[in-house]
Amino acid sequence: MARKRSTPVVSSEPKKKWAREKRNLSDLTTSGKTKLDIAITGISGAGKSSLVNALRGISDFDDESAKTDVIEGTTERMGYPHPTFPDVTIWDLPGIGTPNFQAKEYLERVNYSQYEFFIIVASNSFTVDDIQLSQAIQKMKKRFYYVWSKVDIIIKNEKLRPVFSEEATLQQVRKYCLDNLVKAGISSPEIFLISSWYREKYDFPLLQRTLAKETEALRRPAVRGVNKSTKPSNGSGIHFILLQKILKIDLVKLRDDLTHKTPEEVTQETLQELEELQNAKLNIAITGVSGAGKSSLVNALMGMTDYEEGAAEVGITQTTIKRQPYPHPLFPNVTIWDLPGIGTPEFRPKEYLEKINFSQYDFFMIVGSEHFTENDVFLAQEIKKMKKKFYFVRSKMDVSMASEIRNPNFNMDKSIQKIRRYCCDNLTKAGESNSRVFLISRRDLNMYDFPDLQETLESDLDDLKRHTLILALPVFSRGILEKKKAAMEALIWKFAFVSCVMGPFLSLGFLWLVILASW
Repeated sequence: MARKRSTPVVSSEPKKKWAREKRNLSDLTTSGKTKLDIAITGISGAGKSSLVNALRGISDFDDESAKTDVIEGTTERMGYPHPTFPDVTIWDLPGIGTPNFQAKEYLERVNYSQYEFFIIVASNSFTVDDIQLSQAIQKMKKRFYYVWSKVDIIIKNEKLRPVFSEEATLQQVRKYCLDNLVKAGISSPEIFLISSWYREKYDFPLLQRTLAKETEALRRPAVRGVNKSTKPSNGSGIHFILLQKILKIDLVKLRDDLTHKTPEEVTQETLQELEELQNAKLNIAITGVSGAGKSSLVNALMGMTDYEEGAAEVGITQTTIKRQPYPHPLFPNVTIWDLPGIGTPEFRPKEYLEKINFSQYDFFMIVGSEHFTENDVFLAQEIKKMKKKFYFVRSKMDVSMASEIRNPNFNMDKSIQKIRRYCCDNLTKAGESNSRVFLISRRDLNMYDFPDLQETLESDLDDLKRHTLILALPVFSRGILEKKKAAMEALIWKFAFVSCVMGPFLSLGFLWLVILASW
């Protein structure tokens, strides 16, 4: 039976009403202010609202629960009285580092000094936002817990490794958090690894007990939770027709040239064209926030699994600490660059562009997961300044759908549309009116938009690089297979013509190796 909805305390306005909000923060009513205010803070999308619900002993879909969503759901401070201890309020704060709550103004906007105790929630990676929040708390001489959420997803992904140990994995995550907090100057940090879906596992019971002792030390009642057992338009048809026309034009041009030029002249021109094709280089940069799944996308574009030899390294903590080029295994002229994540202590936004040589790449893919961040805005605007193209790839769709499906009113199509619209709206606000958004899942590349991502990338290249990329694409659809076939046929015609004129042995061995390798 659903519980009767309790009315949460709404304390602030959206960003457009920030001026009025600033004046009103000190005017909280007596009924809204309690003896103990616990703030749940951290980056957007880390699972703060789910933790609020867990600490209150309710599910994410009970009537009085804090709103959870696969897009940015908390846009104002929300206070939730504990169901057992009405003089304890758990505050669900908006996430730091989004376009609506930029880091430089976050502390003042959420009235950071009002709370007696804090829980910083993080997932995927340790960020400069975590440093800002933790140092601000320590400066106020207050205490906080550092909670790493979604541990169940980490364990699920790590089980794919040939050698797996759950205990070793948890120790690795815990050490990663501890090392980064100590580097940030935090003395004696308390770290908890939790899953809001499996509250009986990992550190959530310990978090409850420790928080109870903490509140007792503050001479307040302890908090004890009550456990409860628009897909992007697909232009592939138009692009495929255009590609066919280009290939036909090549053959028609060859025939026409032979009627006006000597075979030697046509041969020389064809050789020059083949040489240009052979020397065409393509540099694709995979960028975005740390922990979004950039390295996994590199492997997907290369047609490799995450754990085979030569694949980009993936891990549960920050693994990419320098630019890593990955020549395509069959076509070394195509290089996919796995860039370090922006927003970590090692790669702060102000230094990021210069450190990773941002201007050298031909194409960019900004990879994001969960919620849109101000770092995504920064990258998009910098790419636009260079008059280059980028695609926004929203990863981990399988994780989002697994979260959404728990909602009794779940509708997959509506959830996908909501996520796509959220990404597009934020890119539009960032000044990218013709944004290309692709929703993907590394676990199932045939689902969602990964095949469309391949085709759209191909269509945006100039003729030479387009041809090079077609040959390099791993086959995930019949359309890609047909394009590879057409591209190889065009090469066969060119090599065959030159071979007929200059001799039967010209590069035929190499040609057949390429043909066999591409299949």
